[in-house]
Amino acid sequence: MSDNPSPGADLTSLTTTLEEVAGRFVEGAQARYLAWFGAPAEYDSLRSSLAAASTSVTGLCFQIALVSGIVAGTFLLISRQANRNGAERSSWRRFSYRSAAAVAALVIGLLVAQLLAGPGLPLRTLRLWTALTVVACIMIFAVQAVVLAKVRAEFRDRPIHLTALVRDLTFALMWALGGLSVVSTLRMWSAGPGITDLIGTSLVTIPTLILLIRAVWRHRRTMAGSVGGNRPRGRWRAGFARIWPAIVIGILLFIAANAQIARTLGAALPGLAVLLSALMVVAIPHLDSIVWAWAERGLESRSTSTAAVAWRQTARLALVIVMVALLGTIWATPLAVGLSIDLRSVTRQAFGVALIALLAAFLWNLISTAIERISLVDSVPNPLLPRSRLGTLIPLLGAIGKSSVLVMAALSILVSIGVNVWPLITGLSVFGLAIGFGSQTLVKDIVSGLFFLIDDAFRAGEYIETTGAKGTVEKISVRSVRLRGARGSLATIPYGQMGKIENFSRDWAIDKMTFRVALDTDVDLVRQLLEKIGSDLMADPGFAPFFIEPFKSQGVVAIEDGTLLIGSKFKAKPGKQSEIQRAAVKGVHNAFRENGVRMVPKPLMDKAAGA
Repeated sequence: MSDNPSPGADLTSLTTTLEEVAGRFVEGAQARYLAWFGAPAEYDSLRSSLAAASTSVTGLCFQIALVSGIVAGTFLLISRQANRNGAERSSWRRFSYRSAAAVAALVIGLLVAQLLAGPGLPLRTLRLWTALTVVACIMIFAVQAVVLAKVRAEFRDRPIHLTALVRDLTFALMWALGGLSVVSTLRMWSAGPGITDLIGTSLVTIPTLILLIRAVWRHRRTMAGSVGGNRPRGRWRAGFARIWPAIVIGILLFIAANAQIARTLGAALPGLAVLLSALMVVAIPHLDSIVWAWAERGLESRSTSTAAVAWRQTARLALVIVMVALLGTIWATPLAVGLSIDLRSVTRQAFGVALIALLAAFLWNLISTAIERISLVDSVPNPLLPRSRLGTLIPLLGAIGKSSVLVMAALSILVSIGVNVWPLITGLSVFGLAIGFGSQTLVKDIVSGLFFLIDDAFRAGEYIETTGAKGTVEKISVRSVRLRGARGSLATIPYGQMGKIENFSRDWAIDKMTFRVALDTDVDLVRQLLEKIGSDLMADPGFAPFFIEPFKSQGVVAIEDGTLLIGSKFKAKPGKQSEIQRAAVKGVHNAFRENGVRMVPKPLMDKAAGA
């Protein structure tokens, strides 16, 4: 008999576990409902505890309001002083003033608490509110800094939109932090679970959820514009921006519902962690915008190394991982407790996957940044000229490098979560070997292309002619090359079928032209006219940088059918010889007409005479 459990046994076990969780949820809901009815009695007990500590609800509330007001006032006073001194222009000075304001407010608040309250729970309560007020001030200024850090182009004429969003978010944040402080105070004074749960649910969770949803829905266009970015926008990003407010509202509802389920199951989640997660969902597009702009500035700055730019771009993924980790902790904790899942093992595996993803993203961004910078450098000298050898090879090498990073990251993630990848690797090896034996043409194309690129036979942007096709090299892949013809047609040619390659864009090009003139034409006059045209072309700033040898006459090259054939030529850098040829022909035509040099057409074959 096999020791492995059957699928039916697994399904029965899962059903039993779900029934147990449902039973625990019903019992927890009933216990919470009954506890709420005991809130009045618990309130009387709380008043007795306050009286035993020589205080009252009114007196304690007055002391809390006084200490919180002094702490908040100190923080705001020092922060406004920072604005007057111009610290808003420097991020480091702004951070220094905010830190100094937080420390000063905390110290002053603790001193005032020491003067107002007696020892024991009253003093500990005021110290708690002092610390929470400082935290609230820091979080409020952090939200303002994140949302208003980069005003998008579409909001610069209407900054009131972002200001109103910050105002509504600040109000919701203040309400939530105040409610969490009240709940923490009740727990410190050993208030009953009924009154603590009732106030936490009815006065903290539900109002905060309503305020956040109202802020998101009221400013949905502002949030959509912030996520969408500057115009023009891609179809995917524009569509995502339109539904982003609805996604945020859905996540907020899910977080609130999950927190209540966790409390009902007896695994209450920290209120501050829940609030931070909700704020992270709202602020993540603004944080992403800040990091993206930071990475773009690094990419444009030559003083920033390629590795530093890659790390900046990878920070965007790190933000997403942090958000997912916070939300995952809140969502997974009740489920893990209810289903008896080893949360440490899951956390360890998730941490390993996140590290692998970050490393893979860094390598991917490193390759992309290097390719982009090399491409920018390669295109600086003259966009009309073909790209350099490195500029031709680097996109192909980049595609190979990115594919390797993606494959290695996928295999590493599978290994980290306990999947045996050796059968997969063996299968891929056998599959690759079968392709090698069965597709000899493919192998021939790849090997031929490798040697063509090693020999530097052609580069991107060069005009070449192969067996059966000619055109400008537009794209180079692992197996084939694409040529754009003179009429716009695109030819894809496998390397194995290219045969002989004739490159018209390498180093220099000689263009020869022949003019038929009358037999009695003054040859010296024609020579002088052609040299004059060559001097004019050399003086033209649009043509001069491309000339290697000027346009000049080669004299009489032949006498044919009673006409003189005058030869001419010029030597130029590849890429603009056609324009030089057209300008030279136009100049010859005008010069011959103005100086009476008669050009003779080439005689046609007389079919009747031939017959």
